[in-house]
Amino acid sequence: MDIVKVKITDKAKGVIDELRTRFGELIFHQSGGCCDGSSPMCFQKDDFKIGRSDVLLGTVYGCEFYMAKDQYQFWKYSQITIDITEGRGSSFSLEIPMGVRFLVYSRLFKDEEWAEIEKRDAQKKGKE
Repeated sequence: MDIVKVKITDKAKGVIDELRTRFGELIFHQSGGCCDGSSPMCFQKDDFKIGRSDVLLGTVYGCEFYMAKDQYQFWKYSQITIDITEGRGSSFSLEIPMGVRFLVYSRLFKDEEWAEIEKRDAQKKGKE
């Protein structure tokens, strides 16, 4: 069973393709801070400094997805899906001038999925 913590819709992939053409490598970060609150924000990879308190949830469509540790405590039992919606958000995310914004949908992991994630994470820690 290959369970991922973060997924993406085809519509969001299309926006990422456009952004990548203009800006190069991208990352996502979800902080729960100001502006659009806990919406995911997309940045040029070198324009956002990842902090020690940020958690890497995974890579989605070639983009690393980070979340602030305090936010992760609320979201860690959920699978996140990045999507796109019409309308400008009030963040510094790269897609905002396009008249769209990224958002996330979530679902709780099933017990057996969460057990698999914990097992996989424990194996990773053992190899480090």
